[in-house]
Amino acid sequence: MIRLATDVGGTFTDLVGYDERTGEVFTAKSLTTVKDQSEGVLNAIAMAEKKDGLRSRDVIFFAHGGTTVINAITERKGVRTALVTTAGFRDVLEIGRGNRPDLYNLQFHSPEPFVPRNLRFEIDERIDARGNVIRPLDLSGLKPIVQKCREFQVEAIAVLFLHSYVNPDHEIQCARALAAALPHVTVCASHEVSRQWREYERTNTVVLNAYVQPIIQHYFARLEEALARQDLTCPYYAMQSNGGISTFDQATQSPLTLVESGPAGGVAGAARIGQVIGATEVLSLDVGGTTAKCSLIHEGRPTLNSEYKLEHTRIEPGYPVQVPVVDIVEIGSGGGSIARIDERGVLKVGPESAGSEPGPACYGRGGDRPTLSDAILTIGVFDPANFAGGTMQLDKSKAIAAIETVAKPLGLSVEDAAMAIIEIAHANMINALKLVTVQRGHDPREAALVISGGAGPALAARLGRDLNVKTTVVPPHPGIFSAWGMLAAEPRADFRGTWFAALSPDAVEELSRRFRQLEQEAVAYFAKGADADIRFTYRVEARYKGQEHGVFATFQHGDTQETFGDRFHASHERAYTFRLPASPIEITGLHLEAVLSGPVIAMPRISDEDRSVDAALRGNRDVYFGSSLGWLTCPVYDRGKLPPAAVIEGPLLVEEATTTTLILERQVLEVTAEGVLLIREQTAS
Repeated sequence: MIRLATDVGGTFTDLVGYDERTGEVFTAKSLTTVKDQSEGVLNAIAMAEKKDGLRSRDVIFFAHGGTTVINAITERKGVRTALVTTAGFRDVLEIGRGNRPDLYNLQFHSPEPFVPRNLRFEIDERIDARGNVIRPLDLSGLKPIVQKCREFQVEAIAVLFLHSYVNPDHEIQCARALAAALPHVTVCASHEVSRQWREYERTNTVVLNAYVQPIIQHYFARLEEALARQDLTCPYYAMQSNGGISTFDQATQSPLTLVESGPAGGVAGAARIGQVIGATEVLSLDVGGTTAKCSLIHEGRPTLNSEYKLEHTRIEPGYPVQVPVVDIVEIGSGGGSIARIDERGVLKVGPESAGSEPGPACYGRGGDRPTLSDAILTIGVFDPANFAGGTMQLDKSKAIAAIETVAKPLGLSVEDAAMAIIEIAHANMINALKLVTVQRGHDPREAALVISGGAGPALAARLGRDLNVKTTVVPPHPGIFSAWGMLAAEPRADFRGTWFAALSPDAVEELSRRFRQLEQEAVAYFAKGADADIRFTYRVEARYKGQEHGVFATFQHGDTQETFGDRFHASHERAYTFRLPASPIEITGLHLEAVLSGPVIAMPRISDEDRSVDAALRGNRDVYFGSSLGWLTCPVYDRGKLPPAAVIEGPLLVEEATTTTLILERQVLEVTAEGVLLIREQTAS
């Protein structure tokens, strides 16, 4: 029976299917349909049916990830949303935090709230920080609010009351009353999305969740109908930002958990590859058409960003959200990133992208500006006649013409200008990879670099060399790896709560009790019995007394004050390079990660039948390696015919349907028993 996954990216929509009985793999890559992304999904399914013989009726599992949520937010195309909050707190959303990312930026301005002030309403009620009712909820104040929402044609309402993370009773009553009065309006209460403290962050979270909820509901409903028409009527799952999957119904209740849906699939896949090659420290880099996304798998598990912010930059504070998101650094350096010369005469690459329409110049769809893909084609890495498995013919002459627009002003040859574009993109990616390693207290030299995406393997060998990683890894189907990774993900849910207490023996006992309560919530969430095979990871947020922010440390049932304290000190030292063993520790929150064990994509050993290095050799191609080496003739190998345990010295190229891998001089390519490509530096003889 077939397990199927699709990933909608900024340029391409990718598909991977896996038949559990035969081991057969189905793949497809179609251009993303921007106006209606479900059309691109259907196009990819149709391509897989025609090309590989995909049998839709045999699909028993469908996972989907994409950019619907993040696009709606970044493009400001969510629904008209209102906010109902505690009297006196309507402007929390606009006041935000006093901290500024760029202290001396005189042009700084606070981010524009997603709810304008005329749609932010107050209601009389008050609960204190211990959950005690100070002033009862006055539901009579809802009448003018309902009238205003009708007048302004509001489609979603976010409800947030002070301290509802401790006691949500008032939110529950208010949400019910609003839903009854406005049956066609989506109502979202903050405790349903986040039970963490910090009013501004929680307000922003529930507002953004309400802002996209009707959109994701309509999108999933439309996608389900389209899939059903294709005889694909299995259970449907959505890829979440935490690295796990959830049902469509669960995802529509908290659509903000899909904010980094696509990239999280690649991280889940990288963790699976780490299991196969025996690496617990893995750097994941996915170079897609629009962006490059990197993340760290630490001790075999994706790292979560506890302070995730949308649209955060060096000078912009962004929008904080309290949902678990894999710690991903994303930069505008993808295959479609446009190269340009700025007003100072400096060559820049990205963040603007050619996207899928018109795409890079070499696509021949009307684009005429030079991109990273044009540069890679120009230096000879890509075969214009065999791009995307031969489904697309690239026009090298148009790529060269586009590169010339920056080569001439810089006084460079076309080849050197193409190399300059690649070098700049390369430097941007190195900086991003250091953000998730060095700046998080991790050494990249201890990690394996798993690199994917359509353009990633062409840059992999150089990136691995400059980072000095243990090994550089090109996984199976790298050009559609995020979709592949969704088949490696298991159902997952995260349960977070706020609890303040000084670390003491009694507090450790209370932590165990509270985690057991969260375990019961997890069992109910998965709708499984108490004997369900659910893996739990317990994390506690704590800080030294007097600090504002804390760090997460792993907790174990049976911990003592001393054992957990030692683990907290180590976590604090990793994050901030120091520990204060004599300072009292305060607990501020709990986080339970619950993963329901389920089938993941298998990685069977490849057969050596009809495979050999000689049989894999397709021919030779000249590749430009810069002014020092010039053009070198490289053998070109077909990845599908390389045998297990093959060892080949570079420089060389490995081609497959979704990408091309470049191996540099003084490097060695090894093929594992599962067909994974490993690139290592040659050892001195």
